[in-house]
Amino acid sequence: MKVGASFFCQNYFRAEKPDWAVYREDLKLADMVEPLGFDSIWGVEHHFSPYTMIPDVIQFLTYMAGRTSRVGLGSMVVVLPWHDPVRVAEQLAMLDIYAGDRELTLGFGRGSGRIEYEGFRVSMSESRERFVEAAEIVRLALTQQRFSYSGKFNQIPEMSIRPQPRRQNLTDRFYGAIVSPETGDIMARQGMGMLVIPQKPWAEHRKDFDHFQESCAKFGQIAKRPIVVAFIYCAESEKEANEGADQWMGNYADTALRHYEYDEPEHFRAVKGYEYHVKMAEAGKNSPGAFRDMFSKTQCYGTPEQCVETLRTIAGTMDAAEFVGIFKYGGMPLELAERSMKLFATEVLPHIQKGTSPAIASAAAGR
Repeated sequence: MKVGASFFCQNYFRAEKPDWAVYREDLKLADMVEPLGFDSIWGVEHHFSPYTMIPDVIQFLTYMAGRTSRVGLGSMVVVLPWHDPVRVAEQLAMLDIYAGDRELTLGFGRGSGRIEYEGFRVSMSESRERFVEAAEIVRLALTQQRFSYSGKFNQIPEMSIRPQPRRQNLTDRFYGAIVSPETGDIMARQGMGMLVIPQKPWAEHRKDFDHFQESCAKFGQIAKRPIVVAFIYCAESEKEANEGADQWMGNYADTALRHYEYDEPEHFRAVKGYEYHVKMAEAGKNSPGAFRDMFSKTQCYGTPEQCVETLRTIAGTMDAAEFVGIFKYGGMPLELAERSMKLFATEVLPHIQKGTSPAIASAAAGR
């Protein structure tokens, strides 16, 4: 299984530091990805809050493409309703050229943060329709020499993007962030794979994948095996890992509640297309501590042996094709993130990539 590492550049709201200092730390960690043997490097897109501070994930990946030579590059995700889709296609074509022969995984989403929709002056109620139009335009622009489009939000005369992408199969690596059955229908119709950024127990994400597979069959699309994401805290002792997960993953859960307003369901109830988010926000409002606890328990933490087994369980539950880990979040000091990431790369990464067991390997070495 391929294993990547993703970066959020989160400025934890209870211990904010200068934004440039957060970037300095996260970019130092990002420079470790290729030397440590990971297969890919990823970034996210968010705006207008310290929750995560990468407003242009394609720019971030372009920067990392210039600092690396082997690893693949992935977006989790480009939020299409906030962008001119022709401009997105141009940026992706340039990234494709910069990446050369390296694998690109292009993740897209429709977003669910009110602060972001209001900042871009776009109605959340239009998110699904805008996403569908934008996804269709990006696909056309990256696969056709010339194209045009007439939709509700986009009227595009016959045109061509330049430069043209290096390869014509970029759309084969289109993935969509799915956290609800309704979004799964949208992504399946677009022929995208499923990208799982965990916000609920894995058994619930598996139900979404089962529904997604049914939707793919209904729309005549092939259901790709999903790419799954999880937050990582790897430590020498179980005690340290448990304490670290409780603090740093719990901190991140608090930021998610704060950014998405998952403790205030009424604004989701007022917009079209976010019915599942109403349920999540109702649960967060009624028991914010339960969300923090659930989120932490959903992630991957422990000794290296425990991390291997956790990832195997997640991969088995989801029939995952690839895994992406997040190593710095929730105000975690850089030195702890480095220690966790290095230990993971040394003791966990080889077993996940090769499908071996640390217990079996240890026993074999002792014979």
